[in-house]
Amino acid sequence: MTVLRTHIGSVGGIQTIDVRLESAHAGWRLDRALADAVPTLSRERLKTLIRSGAVEAAGKPVRDPAAKVRGDELFLLALPEPEPAHNEAQHIPLRVIFEDEHLLVVDKAAGLVVHPAAGNRDGTLVNALLHHCGGSLSGIGGVARPGIVHRIDKDTSGLLVVAKTDVAHEGLAKQFAAHSIDRRYLAIVNGVPKTSEGVIDAPLARSAANRKKIAIVEGARGKRAVTHWRRLQLLKDAALVECRLETGRTHQVRVHMASIGHPLVGDPVYGRSGKTHGKLLKQLQFQRQALHAAELGFTHPVTKRRLSFASAMPPDMQELFEALGV
Repeated sequence: MTVLRTHIGSVGGIQTIDVRLESAHAGWRLDRALADAVPTLSRERLKTLIRSGAVEAAGKPVRDPAAKVRGDELFLLALPEPEPAHNEAQHIPLRVIFEDEHLLVVDKAAGLVVHPAAGNRDGTLVNALLHHCGGSLSGIGGVARPGIVHRIDKDTSGLLVVAKTDVAHEGLAKQFAAHSIDRRYLAIVNGVPKTSEGVIDAPLARSAANRKKIAIVEGARGKRAVTHWRRLQLLKDAALVECRLETGRTHQVRVHMASIGHPLVGDPVYGRSGKTHGKLLKQLQFQRQALHAAELGFTHPVTKRRLSFASAMPPDMQELFEALGV
């Protein structure tokens, strides 16, 4: 078993880390060996540091991340303090259901935008996380910011995992890219599906006719999107369905269910609730698509434990469900 020795200090506000690699690392790439020695830094972050001249051996900068190490060498890392995020920290109530030094899982309320953008410069989940995490963000890519590896729509409620460190961000991003994240959504759809379950395999891309919408697009422009759905309960001119995502494209559940003739109740973009449930929605003041991210499962990128979380249907969607009950 390899034993790695590190010493952490501080000079002029810059954190310095002495790392001595053992002979077992002989022949490894420098970025890989240092990532093994300093698990709080991702390999991508170390590549950046190496190229910037922040890694030294024998008093000289080593600027090639692919350089092979001899083993039993001492390296000095100069790690700048993470730059402050451009976004403002704001005290916005959050429901955090899990948190450690690497990541946290949030049960997002409907109406909360995930990331600042044009039209939503503040009042977002990112602003809330900057306040909640305070000084515990070690920095993603050298910036003290939460690592958003996936998003759910503003008016969709439910579970979201957020990275606090480079390593967690990189590890979670790889799992999303490999489609190894478990995601289960609850949706109330218009009409009653004739079959009890199905699979929708239809590529998605931004609509050429309306840039605010996502559409099924064949050919090179479309990105593969797969939704496994199952009917859970029959309602009045509606049904409660679960959707398990094999991929996670923007508006995937909303577009896919609409494509088989069952758009989400309350969906202002892809739905037809004004004709079927408009009066009820107005009475309940339900002003969003009936979609909730109910389950989220992933492998912790540092501890390697498989984690799974569940979130109950929120009160507004529960009220709609009960009102549509047979």
